[in-house]
Order: sequence, then C-alpha cells, then structure tokens
Amino acid sequence: MLRLVARRLLKVIPLLLLVTVIAFGLLNLVPGDPAVQIAGEFATEEQIEAIRTELELDRPWLSRYGSWLSDAVRGDLGDSLFSGVSVRSQIWDRLPATVSLIGWSLVLSALIGIPAGTVAGWREGSALDRFLTVGTTIGVAIPVFVTGLVLALVVGIKLGWLPATGYVGITESPWQWARRLILPAFALALTGAAEIARQTRAGVIEVKKQDFVRVARANGLHTRQVLGKHTLKNAMIPVVTVVGLQIGRLFGLSVLVEQIFNIPGLGSRLITAVFENDVPFIQGTVLMLGTVIVLVNAGVDISYGYFNPRVRGS
Repeated sequence: MLRLVARRLLKVIPLLLLVTVIAFGLLNLVPGDPAVQIAGEFATEEQIEAIRTELELDRPWLSRYGSWLSDAVRGDLGDSLFSGVSVRSQIWDRLPATVSLIGWSLVLSALIGIPAGTVAGWREGSALDRFLTVGTTIGVAIPVFVTGLVLALVVGIKLGWLPATGYVGITESPWQWARRLILPAFALALTGAAEIARQTRAGVIEVKKQDFVRVARANGLHTRQVLGKHTLKNAMIPVVTVVGLQIGRLFGLSVLVEQIFNIPGLGSRLITAVFENDVPFIQGTVLMLGTVIVLVNAGVDISYGYFNPRVRGS
C-alpha cells in the first residue's frame, strides 16, 4: 500500500506544475495590453503604469513565472489590485463558507445516493428499482440553479421552514450554521446524489452476479452481511471515482448557489474579481482550486488500493 501511495504522490508533482502554468498564464489571455485592459477605459497613465509595475509586465514571461511560483510556494499569492488586501487572506476568509457548503452537499449526496443505489441494484427490475431509476434521471437533468431557486422561494420564503439567504459561521452558532446550509447544500447535492445512486446501482448489479456473492448467499449469510461485507465494498470503486470528480464540479456550481442564497463564499468573490479584472485574486483562486482537485484525485486513486487489493501492486 505504501508503494501505491508513493507512486501516486510522485505523479502529482508534474500535474501541480501544470496547474501553476495554467494559473499564471491566465494573465496572457487578456486581449491587448493587459495593464490597459485591467486598469479600465478611463484609467490614467499613472494607474496603468502602476498595474504594469505591480504585475511586472516589463519582464520576460519565464522570469515572471519563476518569481510568481517562488512566492506561491511560500504562500504569497500577491495582493488584490483593487482592495490592496492579500489574496491569501481573502481566500482564507471566504473559504470556510464554500468548504462548508461543499462538505454538506457531499455528505447529503452520499447519504441519499448510496442507499438508493444499493436498494435499486439489489432489487433490480422491481417497481422500487424503476421508481428510483426515474428519480435519478430527473435529478441529473434538473439544473442546480433551478433547484436552488425553487427551494429558496418555496421552502425558504413561502413556507418559512428554513432561512432562504445568508450564512453564519460555525464558530458563531453551530445551529444557525447548519440550518442556513441545508437548502443550498441540498440544491447542490441533488445532481450528485443521482449520479452516485446510478453508479452504486450499476456496481451492485455487477458484483452481486459474481461467484463469491452467490457462495455467500448459498451459505445462508444474512442479506445485510452479503451486502455490507461482500457486495458494497467491491462496488465502491466507481462510486469513489464519481465522488472525486464531483468535488471539482461542486466548486464550479457553488458559484451559482452562493449567488442564489447570498453566501459570502469563494465563488461570489471570484465573480466580483472577474468583473474587476482582479488578476492576482483570479490566479490565486485557480491555483488553490486546481491544487485541491489534483490532490483529491490522487486520494481517490490511493483509495482504490483499499477497495481492491489487486490495485496495490499495479
């Protein structure tokens, strides 16, 4: 297992370097003179020159990339062009809300998707299986912003069961933190739960036809033991893959959900940065998110060794 972990972590290094190149290269996607475009239409020459100096645009690209990468490794992502506040501190201030939202949505996705997919797969062809299959198809098809708007308007505003907008940190009030995240997390989790349910169903159907499951059932083991010990564990590899892929998608979709439910997370700040052409903040956010996604995918690869021992030697 240690060899598997070491091999996967070594493969992470070139991917992380690629992420840094992409993040830094975003500046070169600005058309024309980046300093002029970032400063805006009515900027003075002094303001344009200040931005050019701040971004070191008078230096060669490779030299600028080396300096930026050296600072990023030390945790220095630069300062916002418009607020003057450190990018790292802004990300750190906004990250808890986004991580809480994504964490809640992943938990809800797993709690809904895995049991639903297990039941549907174990009872393949039954009325319950058909009902759950239709439900997952609808769940995948509904856009997250539609789910979010319906929940906010109906459950939050019309019925008043849960707060429709706002965010409270867990250190301020754990109860309010949980209540205010239920609606946005459920809106974000619906599609993920449907995808997990479909993958779990397919995995259970495939594994339950294997000889070792038939032998376990023939030996009189309880259904719970056959499902938990023999079937579900072996069916989890595609499910874990889906969960790992969802994390990157959830960061993207959280931008919409944060706007709908007025959550001061990283996504809402990123939208503001895009409209302001705040390149340092955009670069820092892309670098952080890319790093998280690469590390999560590495963790997913490593988890295969737990679910399937044969992978450890490959």
